[in-house]
Amino acid sequence: MSAKLGEILVRENLVTPQQLREALDYQRVNGGRLGSNLVKLGIISDDVITAVLSRQYGVPSINLDLFHIEPAIIKLISQEVALKYTVLPISRVGATLTLAMADPTNVFAMDDIKFMTELNVEPVIASEASIQMAIGKYYSGSTQIDIFDAAFAFDGDKGGLKGASLKKNSKNGHNKGNKIKEDERLVDSDIDVSLDHFDFTSHDGEEFELLDDNEEIDLATLTRASEDAPVVRLVNVLMVDSLRRGASDIHVEPYEKDFRIRFRIDGVLYDVMHPPMKLRDPLISRLKIMAKLDISEKRLPQDGRIKIKVKVDDRSRELDFRVSTLPTLFGEKVVLRLLDKDKLMLDMTKLGFEAESLEKFQRAISNPYGMVLVTGPTGSGKTNTLYSALQSLNQPETNIMTAEDPVEFNLPGINQVQMKEQIGLNFAASLRSFLRQDPNIILVGEIRDFETAEIAIKAALTGHLVLSTLHTNDAPSTISRLVNMGIEPFLVATSINLIQAQRLIRRICADCKEETKVPIEGLIEIGFDEDEAKKLKVYKGRGCETCLNTGYKGRVGLYEVMEITDELRELIIIGASAIELRRKAIELGMVTLRGSGLYKLREGITTIEEVVKETVA
Repeated sequence: MSAKLGEILVRENLVTPQQLREALDYQRVNGGRLGSNLVKLGIISDDVITAVLSRQYGVPSINLDLFHIEPAIIKLISQEVALKYTVLPISRVGATLTLAMADPTNVFAMDDIKFMTELNVEPVIASEASIQMAIGKYYSGSTQIDIFDAAFAFDGDKGGLKGASLKKNSKNGHNKGNKIKEDERLVDSDIDVSLDHFDFTSHDGEEFELLDDNEEIDLATLTRASEDAPVVRLVNVLMVDSLRRGASDIHVEPYEKDFRIRFRIDGVLYDVMHPPMKLRDPLISRLKIMAKLDISEKRLPQDGRIKIKVKVDDRSRELDFRVSTLPTLFGEKVVLRLLDKDKLMLDMTKLGFEAESLEKFQRAISNPYGMVLVTGPTGSGKTNTLYSALQSLNQPETNIMTAEDPVEFNLPGINQVQMKEQIGLNFAASLRSFLRQDPNIILVGEIRDFETAEIAIKAALTGHLVLSTLHTNDAPSTISRLVNMGIEPFLVATSINLIQAQRLIRRICADCKEETKVPIEGLIEIGFDEDEAKKLKVYKGRGCETCLNTGYKGRVGLYEVMEITDELRELIIIGASAIELRRKAIELGMVTLRGSGLYKLREGITTIEEVVKETVA
């Protein structure tokens, strides 16, 4: 194994022959695996070794930092066995146990574990260092801060912190594991994170008790605790790290015996950190103070906004977070939505539209009057699509007005109004006022009720272009939803120009994209015809540093664009069902969400799993 690994590393110019000889000499004296010794000597990083071994043995590699393993799974293998073989149980599906291994060729380990657990063993590769760290973490029972790239490295034997910087790994990717001395600091961009007197570990008996509803809240103590240097720095690190990771949301979640922080990246939540319980109240209070919320009110949900300016990678950035708090059983859950202007894609040609669908959408929004509706669940990119439409229509001679809840991005030249339900400023009230403001184009954030729908449709029928959103599963069912709200079918038919349903799916990472084999039957089942299925090339992401070993990087839209033609108007007026409307729209050339997904598969943009997850045939 060692010689072969060494040959591969030299052949791929990952190490020099001199470095290989140095590692082999070190191995003869100290023992251990060649890969581990190369890492110890700082010649190469763990991630590179893992990727090479994955290719060498045809076994998937994983990043253990991205996994949260259930205690029931950990209990399947004793700590002694895990240490003996350098393995860690990851998950169990039926009678199959997925096992992270530093050496997937160790058949003795697999046989032993198969015998002990009475389960089939499916190996995956993880670096030796990450397995040892995870063994310390999961079997010791202590909760540590754990950021993706081991920014805070866990010392399993001493229950403390090893690591150094929140910056990306150096070229060698090697962490010597030096203990943090009195004066040493963590630095992330311009935020100086001192660990002086900051005990990250949780100890028995130090968890905060929840306050009863009738118990008095000491606001002064809470405020002082929230302004402690370690809490302030931890919040700053969280915010900057979320930006660097490309996260859209930060979830701060208190539980009975755990305090968890997760990032949503490309639509998927990842476990990032488990701070000690004693930081729960100060950290949540700090976020509420920054968002100008009432820290004494813990029984009702609150909404706020945080705007900060930071210097990241020698560049000054304005970060805008939308903050929502929600009382749960064991404290307030806080969700921060990062509104990053740099990520706002206002060029419609880059959103993922098929050419024909884009042409229909652009034709509909260029009409002087009528309604264009964009539908889909929360987080499907509706706001981005509508902002892109407004940007293309934003001309000096056009008066554009928007009613939004909340206003996510400021668009120059557009009059944006923030809804405030508590004072009676809702969508319906705003729409009435808009009609007295001589508008050309109106955007209504969401049609939620009959009153809003009625005013919007009247505006569309009286010479205004109205853009809005609804929560429906597909384009045809939007008609039924409006009729069920109480709008007359003839008003729906005459006012709507186009309905567009959309979803967001993950893109395959360009750095580790590779062809994969899929049975022809599977391709036919999802919608390809037999001839195309035989020729089709399907791709997936192998997993690399760029995509945090997920195989995906970034997202792209799926679009179902239903243009309301005269034939569809006739069906709407006579009360046709959503199924009949769908059938007719497809006959007239509508590309369904599944059809849009198949197009992305043909182009090698995404995977079958993503398309099947978000669409129905």
